[in-house]
Amino acid sequence: MQTATTPYLDSYDVIVIGSGLAGMTAANILGRSGYKVLLLERHYKLGGLATWFRREDNLIFDVSLHGFPVGMIKSCRRYWNADIADRIVQLKHIHFDNPQFKLVTTFDRDDFTRLLIERFKLEPSTVSEFFDTARNMTHYDNGQMTTRELFNRFFPGRDDVVRLLMEPITYANGSTLEDPALTYGIVFSNFMSKGVYTFQGGTDLFIKLLRQELVRNGVHIATNSPVEKIVVENGKIAGVRVSDHSLGLKPLELRGKTTPASELGGKTIRCRSVLSNGNLKGTIFNLVGKEHFSADFVEEANAVRLNNSSTQVYMALKQGEAFDEDECGDLYFTSTAPAFQTDLLLSRNITSRTFSFYYPRTRPGVDLYTVVASSNARYEDWAELPEDEYKRSKEDLIQVTLDSLEKYVPNIRDKVAYVEAATPRTFREYTDHWSGASFGTKYEGLAVSRSLAQQIPGLYHSGSVGIIMSGWLGAVNYGVIAANDMDSFLVQS
Repeated sequence: MQTATTPYLDSYDVIVIGSGLAGMTAANILGRSGYKVLLLERHYKLGGLATWFRREDNLIFDVSLHGFPVGMIKSCRRYWNADIADRIVQLKHIHFDNPQFKLVTTFDRDDFTRLLIERFKLEPSTVSEFFDTARNMTHYDNGQMTTRELFNRFFPGRDDVVRLLMEPITYANGSTLEDPALTYGIVFSNFMSKGVYTFQGGTDLFIKLLRQELVRNGVHIATNSPVEKIVVENGKIAGVRVSDHSLGLKPLELRGKTTPASELGGKTIRCRSVLSNGNLKGTIFNLVGKEHFSADFVEEANAVRLNNSSTQVYMALKQGEAFDEDECGDLYFTSTAPAFQTDLLLSRNITSRTFSFYYPRTRPGVDLYTVVASSNARYEDWAELPEDEYKRSKEDLIQVTLDSLEKYVPNIRDKVAYVEAATPRTFREYTDHWSGASFGTKYEGLAVSRSLAQQIPGLYHSGSVGIIMSGWLGAVNYGVIAANDMDSFLVQS
């Protein structure tokens, strides 16, 4: 919350709803440009899905998987600051283990080229042409070719190659073989440029530094302030109304204490422009209301498909216990399925998981070994479970995850000090995303997101809408795009 010396205003140039990386980046750019900006967040902390939580005295877990392309360095340096950019480091040991192959890679074009030629016996010219084709894809392409068709063109009948190339990207942006190839190709090429990177110091430090930069640039921040309505008057943005009912969360890291109520609760704050960093369909149908849009636009928005959600299991080792770094590496893509299948990736009967291993060097000064296991999931498989069955299912999720991890960390049950699970219902509760969608919407959501301002002047959206640079980097860059659009609108108006 703001201090007494920086009180909230009755009106702003811009109100940003939601503090995911896209929302925070847009707020920072606009604040730095001299606009009066208010950032509203329904949670008691910033970050959206790129956040963290604390358990007991010293257990800290990152929520999102710690891997993004090298382009994050440039974006953070340009749109945040050098201190943040300089803390981004490469993850050099990416492991794969499934019935078709087991290997370790630096996850860049040079090493993948070597693997595809030497290990998978592909022609060098085919490999080179595939990489060039993926690299040259842009969102201006017509998007008619599917990812399956792309792979069939270059690697017909090679399920093993498809698995190597596809499985990590499915965890990065929810892509399936039936989605447009460009949603795969651009993300894949971003990673292939120089590999996978992470933020050294953990997401807690990352969000802390982002918040400090926001405040430095004059952005007013109100947490625990859920927005109940975007106010439209005479067909234009007029403001937002903050709910007088907070989420009522009792976070364990605050030892059962409730967070303070927002001093903005129940108030309508005027503004010239709004950026929603929430779920696209929730923005249109809940926060604004379909009555403010054209019938054709409502039909188009209704047709946008939500992306999948995920489950995660967070595990911390006892003091004195450690992972074998040579065996575990940084990211471990594992599967027991005989071949890559989207349905198997989403099934409650989990066959594929990604393990993110965190070492003391991840958070210098903290002698802590943790691991986050993530698997894609369907919201409907979890949403309607009775409470007792839901609790049993979460415990089953923990136990089968420990069984899977046993292969890479022997005697894991004797070594683990704390375990906790999150499901699509968890992500729905904390982010308010429809169906707990970890990646927002499918690719068709991008056009709807980009055209909001044509329907209601001053209304913008940013976030995960099948965006072709998905994950942390995609969110930051979409925030940049939205900020530029809003700056043009504010200048012209």
